[in-house]
Formats: sequence, structure tokens, C-alpha cells
Amino acid sequence: MKINVINPLTKESLYDIEPIQEKELEEVYDKAKSIQKKIASLSVKDRAKEIVKISDYLIDHHKTICDRVVSETGKTTFEALSNELFGICDTIDYYRDQAEKILKPQKVHTSLVLMGKKSRIEFDPMGTVLIIAPWNYPLIQCFVPSILAFLAGNAVVYKPSEITPLKGLYEEILDGAGFMKDAIQIVYGGKDTGAALIEQKPDKIHFTGSTRAGKQIMEAASKNLIPVDLELGGKDPAIVFEDVNIEKTANGLVWAAFTNAGQSCTSIERCYVHESIFDEMTEKVVAITKKLRLANPDCENCEADVGCMTAEFQLKKVEEQLKDAVGRGAKVHCGGTKVEGSMIIPPTVVTEVTNDMDLITEETFGPILPLIKFSTEKEVIEMANDSEYGLSASVWSKDLKRADRVTASLKVGNVSINNHMLT
Repeated sequence: MKINVINPLTKESLYDIEPIQEKELEEVYDKAKSIQKKIASLSVKDRAKEIVKISDYLIDHHKTICDRVVSETGKTTFEALSNELFGICDTIDYYRDQAEKILKPQKVHTSLVLMGKKSRIEFDPMGTVLIIAPWNYPLIQCFVPSILAFLAGNAVVYKPSEITPLKGLYEEILDGAGFMKDAIQIVYGGKDTGAALIEQKPDKIHFTGSTRAGKQIMEAASKNLIPVDLELGGKDPAIVFEDVNIEKTANGLVWAAFTNAGQSCTSIERCYVHESIFDEMTEKVVAITKKLRLANPDCENCEADVGCMTAEFQLKKVEEQLKDAVGRGAKVHCGGTKVEGSMIIPPTVVTEVTNDMDLITEETFGPILPLIKFSTEKEVIEMANDSEYGLSASVWSKDLKRADRVTASLKVGNVSINNHMLT
């Protein structure tokens, strides 16, 4: 069945994608297995030279590439450039120089029991890596994991989301760059296609997306003991102590909550602010938020700070969570109502929320920033850790010893200090 792809900002139908057939899937994996031997035979230095071709092409054609990303995601041009294209180029620039060192065989200590023997760790390719990507960052979520898998000597089969498939753009970039043919193959389709790709028994799976889908992929992979990387949902807390620079911190919070219209796994979804500065911080955050320029369905090329929601189902989820919170006493300071007839939710700041509301317990993945008051370090650590999610967090304070202490107490994968979203 054909899948229609739309421009979420204008609601214009862009094109249809036809899911790949099972027979074609077998051919894709046969090509991957064949080309993988060639990739593995290259030195890491030669593989590094190959990936630079991609960044060169992205830079030379950044305008048309960003326009295409914007048309399918509804994000702003600046976000397409900075969060996607620049991120890919930065990754390539780093690993171009570091890959040889990282993948070099490592000598390791041999215990006394094995006296007279030597030990080392070598990094061998796994084979064919299947990458299943989300709809929120379709360009960077293709090329960053793909080039890393390639650098390690693997062939890649990549399935973009059916919501933002960027059909033909990946091939245009790879072919235009002169990248090794078939080293990264693109397969289009929906959930059934993803399931069929797993049934072909890749040597590894890298998935970014929802927790629900991640569980399904892990279950399917377990039948053949396929190793998996899962980067799933987040409900990331920011903790703001009383000694921060109000102006600077407020700008950081607003950016980290609303970039990409809040559609980032590591965006701020819960913001805990010390009671002594709560009112002042709320006032400043609201003032900055109100100045943000919204995307305009009638003027695609107009300058904007915040784009629209990409997926209809996610828009409804954001609206439901906000409605539930307001119905239970939450206060909306700005935003809060979808722009009529559009996929645009203005950046929304909410207070008087409680830790039992869906807005606080469930992933929102939209431009909503809840501000929550706290009084003590112990209390805020307990509040931040009271979540089923544990992707990332941030701590804001001039007291770096306190920041390190709080960081060590948070049950998350990574924490930024006086910054957010890893960067």
C-alpha cells in the first residue's frame, strides 16, 4: 500500500512511497554482504577519506538539502542547517581524524595466572548493520550512525521513517558525493517494512524512536540473538539552582525546550526551578518565549524561530496532555492553543503542575515547558528521578561541586552542566 508524504506546514501532498517487496529485500541484503567484504578490506584511513566526500557534498549543496528537510519536517531552515547538516559535518570532521586511533588494536593487561602470554583487543566489523530512524531528525539520524558503522567496516541498510522519508535525497547525496556504491542502501516503507528487514537477520540493529517500538524491535531481534542499540524516549529534567545567571539560564532553557518545536528526545520536558528564583525565572522565560517567531503556513520562506509539529498523531498527544494538565489546575502563561487549521503549537510555558500529571510522567515531544518549584537539593533529586525515563538531564548552577554532586545522583544516561541537549 502506498504511503503519502505531506508537508506538515502547508498540508501539501508531496509524493507517495511504495514499500519495498520481500524479494527486493533479499537483494538488498545480498548486496550488503557482498560490498561489506570490500569495505572491510579498506584501511580505516581509506574509509575516513570516503566519508569526507559526504560532508563536502553537504556543504556544497546545503541550500537545496535544507529546503528539502524543511519541506518534510516543518522545522525552520536554521534548525535544518544547525541541528542536522552541521551535526553531520561536525561528526565527519571529528572521526576523520580520530577513527584510526579509536579502532586501533589495544594492548591490555594480562593477569599473572597467564604469565608469559600477551592480550589485546581488536575491533572487527560485524557485517551488515540495519539502521531504523525516526521522523524528527531524518538527515542526521541517517548519516551519523551510517558513517560510524561504515568506518568500523560494516555495510549499512537504512530505513527512514515513512513520515519523513526524504525519498531520493539520500541517494542524491551518496551518488553526488561519489561515495562507495551500495555501502549505504536506502529502503523505504512503514512498520511492516521494518519488521521484514529484521527478519532478514542483519548482524546488528540500531534503532531510534519510541519506547513502544523499541520493545517490539528488541523482541523481534531476540529470536535470532541480534545485538541492538536502542535510543528511545525521554522525559528529560532540567534542575535550576538559585545562584544562576537568570538571563543566560532562561535563554538556555527556552532553546533547549523549543528547538525543533520540542521534538527532540533530549529536549527539556520538566524544568525544576528553586523556589527563591521561581517567579523571576518564570517571568523571564515567558518574556523570551513570547518573542519567538512562529512558522507561517502562508509564507514558507519567512524567517521563524520555531517550526510546526511534524506528525499529526504527536500533535494530538501534546494537545491531550496539555488539556489534561489545565483541567487539573495547571496554569498556561503563553501559547497553549494550536494555530487554527495548522500543525503549529506556539511555544507554551506552564506552571502549577504536579508530578502525577501526564504532562510530567509521559513523554510530550512538543513545544511545552513545565516549570516546577522545588526547595531543597534532596527534594529535587527525588522529583527528577521519579520517572520511567532516564535518557538525559541538565543541572544549572554556579557551584560546580554541587552540580557534580547532583549529577552523580541522577538516574540518567548523561547530564549536561549549565547547558542542555549534549552540546
